[in-house]
Amino acid sequence: MAVTEVWPEPARGRGKRNARERILVAAYDLFAHRGIQAVGIDAIIERSGVARQTLYRHFGSKQDLVLAFLERREELWTKDWLQGEVERRSADPGERLLAVFDVFDGWFRTPGFEGCSFINVLLEITDPADPVHQAGASYLMKIRDFLEDLARRAGIADAENFARQWHILMKGSIVAAAEGDEDAARRAQQLATIALREAQRVDS
Repeated sequence: MAVTEVWPEPARGRGKRNARERILVAAYDLFAHRGIQAVGIDAIIERSGVARQTLYRHFGSKQDLVLAFLERREELWTKDWLQGEVERRSADPGERLLAVFDVFDGWFRTPGFEGCSFINVLLEITDPADPVHQAGASYLMKIRDFLEDLARRAGIADAENFARQWHILMKGSIVAAAEGDEDAARRAQQLATIALREAQRVDS
């Protein structure tokens, strides 16, 4: 299943959605593909087709809208798509870890590949005290929690450290794909396979 199949489609079905949902769908598409700082409220209003006062009635500030976008991103991208696809492909926890890169491989080859929004907001909003920065870091941590659970069930003793290493490979492959390397996930999977075998050998 391509990642685009689970994303909102902001240009369709406007009359079937309430105003809040139309705003969030528009913001999701714009923030995911253009970034947080490059997208102004006017662009979201134009895309969603709502009045300015309607937008601010549902979201008190742009920051509130960004935080709602990140929450929706976790729901659609992390849970429904990434975790869902990984779990669908195998029941074995070790194979599920490697399947992350199979899922990424298809994503990297998707037209309009937009990268990881959680990483992007950390680069755009660099103040660690900013709520948006904190939210991005928190959602990345939840991905590591998923990886750590898989590592633990794969019999790896230091599952937390292993999950951090795995996550570095994931994030690095995303950056490489953004540079234009469509094979980045396959390259990362080669390294990941070695790391997984070594960790399981040491802990056996």
